[in-house]
Amino acid sequence: MLNGIINVYKESGYTSHDVVAKMRGICGQKKIGHTGTLDPEAIGVLPVCLGSGTKLCDMLADRDKEYEAWLLLGVTTDTQDTTGQILEKKEVNCTEDEVREAILSFQGEYMQVPPMYSALKVNGKKLYELARAGKEVERQARPVTIHEIEILEMELPRVLIRVVCSKGTYIRTLCDDIGKKLGCGGAMQLLKRTRVGEFAIDRALTLRDLQALKLRGEVEGVVRSVDECFAQYPSLHVVQEHQKLIDNGNSFYPDQTVEKKKYKEGQWVRVYNEEERFYGIFAWENSRHWYKPVKMFL
Repeated sequence: MLNGIINVYKESGYTSHDVVAKMRGICGQKKIGHTGTLDPEAIGVLPVCLGSGTKLCDMLADRDKEYEAWLLLGVTTDTQDTTGQILEKKEVNCTEDEVREAILSFQGEYMQVPPMYSALKVNGKKLYELARAGKEVERQARPVTIHEIEILEMELPRVLIRVVCSKGTYIRTLCDDIGKKLGCGGAMQLLKRTRVGEFAIDRALTLRDLQALKLRGEVEGVVRSVDECFAQYPSLHVVQEHQKLIDNGNSFYPDQTVEKKKYKEGQWVRVYNEEERFYGIFAWENSRHWYKPVKMFL
């Protein structure tokens, strides 16, 4: 069984679930998951987790993401993108400077209302299922953070923007909100995800690329190990005498490691045995003076 992550380039027309189904055939295993849904028409980075790497799905979903999106001004739709039903059309009388000012004003934290056409659940029902049934429910605004936003091209009424944002940010909704601020409406025309955490688009592989690697027996060569995703955290090696502690997912003390180091409260560390086998992520706990497990990847 393969264990780790493959950086997949999702092409238009595939759902994220379609990609997982194709990857099961390519990798010859069932234990596969993705790290955050992309709309069927969207393209770009979709990290796919394999084997023990599936425990990473929720952790990678929390990472910051980067997108490029075409915003079409002068139109409002029920899905907040141009695949939906047009609700209103207006003339775009804004100047380029006004558009630029409105777009850049969204940098930082703002309260965003999730769209009805989304996979979020209300009372056990996905919002998009309710929307397709013609029902609309009240959604609470929630804080999202736009770390960076810039204009790459402007040919009104279309604007190409690049956005780096926190988890839970809907770029469709951002486009709709920009349109509201300008008073003319707006909808997302095209979306490309260019990065999820450290997974960038320039190293992503299409399903066709991966199928070709399968035929050559080379898929394993593009699987990134789980611990690579935590390269920013220091490593500790539990000595062989105390290895049973981590074999069983238990906490351990600094003097039971090769390094014998202590870190600040809550600091994550990568934990290995003396043979460099990766066990998981642990965190320092001041009150007990030990490292406790956060997530095990055996």
